[in-house]
Amino acid sequence: MKKVILGLAFVANMLPAFSQKYFTKEGTVSFHSHTNMEKIEAVNNKATSVVDFATGAMEWGVLIKAFRFEKALMQEHFNENYMESSKYPKATFKGKIENITEVKIDKDGTYPVMLKGNLDIHGVSKPVTAKGTIIVKGGKISGSSKIRVLLANYKIDIPSLVKDNIAKEVDIEITADYLAFK
Repeated sequence: MKKVILGLAFVANMLPAFSQKYFTKEGTVSFHSHTNMEKIEAVNNKATSVVDFATGAMEWGVLIKAFRFEKALMQEHFNENYMESSKYPKATFKGKIENITEVKIDKDGTYPVMLKGNLDIHGVSKPVTAKGTIIVKGGKISGSSKIRVLLANYKIDIPSLVKDNIAKEVDIEITADYLAFK
């Protein structure tokens, strides 16, 4: 009987090691471009993400055509003229939570994190570093981050005709509620 109890205690202690990977298929990525002439905003609620809380490895993927705009014409221009979403259908981030050892997924709390990796947009991959937050509450895990992207770094051209309407830098916000792999 003692061996059975010790065996069960061992397995119970090992379970967290096996359930360190979390995912979402409904992460939100939004971006904002503000100028004196025009405000451009879009939201995508179908972003996918996986986080391994044992290693800090993190990946995000978002289909460009899934961004939704207030105006259909903006969405059309975004996909055809700027992002060329038929040629570059997806944006990705592959990186790591640098300070993953400070995040305790078995303890409620708000944990500031530092993200570092490569952001691939419009066929161009660039290293990025961003601050983020992981929130653990009642066994649920969520995360968020904000970054600013210079469009020229990703070879996204703005025609001179509309250069005053579109900001050269775009603010991107990322949020997700994660589920454990089972």
